[in-house]
Amino acid sequence: QEHYGGLNGLTIAWIGDGNNVLHSIMMSAAKLGMHLRIATPRGFEPDLRITKITEQNSKEYGTKLLLTTDPLEAADSANVLVTDTWISMGQEEEKKERLKAFKGYQITMQTAKSAASNWTFLHCLPRKREEVDDEVFYSPQSLVFQEAENRKWTI
Repeated sequence: QEHYGGLNGLTIAWIGDGNNVLHSIMMSAAKLGMHLRIATPRGFEPDLRITKITEQNSKEYGTKLLLTTDPLEAADSANVLVTDTWISMGQEEEKKERLKAFKGYQITMQTAKSAASNWTFLHCLPRKREEVDDEVFYSPQSLVFQEAENRKWTI
């Protein structure tokens, strides 16, 4: 909202794990007028209960929801590209399996080519290079440090 001047009509592309951060976005996006495009590998989809609520919210608020396994499909025309850690606390033993499953999900400038011309990038930190490359992470489109500063005021 701070960057775009409003949220209504924006499209968010989540590319990564169907985790708690995605669940929070899913529960709020439609209520704020945002379209949501989600790409997760098979077996790493968001919780089905959250997905059903999100589908209902999208219908109620007139927004679009896409669930796919294709990161470029999710990124298509998106204003905001978002990812998070692929290996959360307590999942360290699954690292090798997860890195294999998430191959091709790294957000890069190639991913951004599919996005809207005014795209931005978000990550709640700390990030790993396999999740987003340096070119995107340190680009002028990256709002990760403003995101972190804003989060400071909520804790």
